Amino acid sequence: MPIVHHKDIPLEDFSGGSTYQTLVGDKAGSTPVRIGIQTSPPGYSARPHSHPYTEILTVLEGRAEAWMEGVAGTIIAEPGMTLVFPPNQKHGFTVIGAGPFRTYGVHASAHRIVDFHDQR
Repeated sequence: MPIVHHKDIPLEDFSGGSTYQTLVGDKAGSTPVRIGIQTSPPGYSARPHSHPYTEILTVLEGRAEAWMEGVAGTIIAEPGMTLVFPPNQKHGFTVIGAGPFRTYGVHASAHRIVDFHDQR
């Protein structure tokens, strides 16, 4: 069984100052899922988007005001929470507070596919 040492995985830059570490998966799609850790700075906003597969997001650190299509209002996402987004459900978040927001995400796909939307 392979072992992934997080310290050996390079950070990928996302727009807005966020970073991502792909822990499982690659551009070739050699694994049935993709797993990674995203770290977003205070004030960062993930614009409205969706995925054509289920995404599971566990909050490791920090807080964000999150929303998901079909759920009334916003959710304060914080450690101890896991959010499950069904395929094609629009969602997004804005980091609140003074610290970074870190999440552990599982994409139920060999490839990370993001469909961006203009509005919530």
